[in-house]
Amino acid sequence: MNEITEITPQIKDKRRCNVYIDGRFSCGLTLEAVMKNRLKVGQIVTEERLAEIQLESEKNTAFDKALTHISATQKTEKQVRDFLTKKGYLSSVVEYVVEKLRSYNFLNDGEYAESYVESAAKRKGGRLIRMELRGKGISDEEIDAALDTLDSETEEQTACKILEKYMRGKTADAPTLQKAFRYLMGKGFDYEIAKSALQTFGLQEED
Repeated sequence: MNEITEITPQIKDKRRCNVYIDGRFSCGLTLEAVMKNRLKVGQIVTEERLAEIQLESEKNTAFDKALTHISATQKTEKQVRDFLTKKGYLSSVVEYVVEKLRSYNFLNDGEYAESYVESAAKRKGGRLIRMELRGKGISDEEIDAALDTLDSETEEQTACKILEKYMRGKTADAPTLQKAFRYLMGKGFDYEIAKSALQTFGLQEED
């Protein structure tokens, strides 16, 4: 016999309740879940049924937390998964939330990648952007599609602007030019783009 002996509001979150079975703490549930399932003291409930209610309650709570998490800035599926996993939610709950957010188009890795490329391309090259997007869990296919909007001419213009800023107040001697070249490479521009930027800036790359 599993009898609900006590249902008390949680101290830190009045929207959640602690449920006690046979005098011992069993689980935490949202107040909504308690009301929806008409749980009350003295009621007999099986462990399986209580587990089902708890899972449903966790899904709703996790979904609300995920919505708050993505409300400030756009997130990738991986970022939402990592966030919920760190909160201690089961993988089944995490996948439920991600799928639900995706169905509402609140999560769209393809759109995220396009937006990221548009913004990042003003400060860095395609090679670095690709690496950063991979770190955010974006697939290579979606990265390729997003980077298709970034042509070499645009990259070179960005590289030239970065180079111009880097060279301010510096003497265009060989050591400085070598450092400038490495700086552009570190910003994610490939060899040819970095070389072309140096030449466009009126500088000749040296071995």
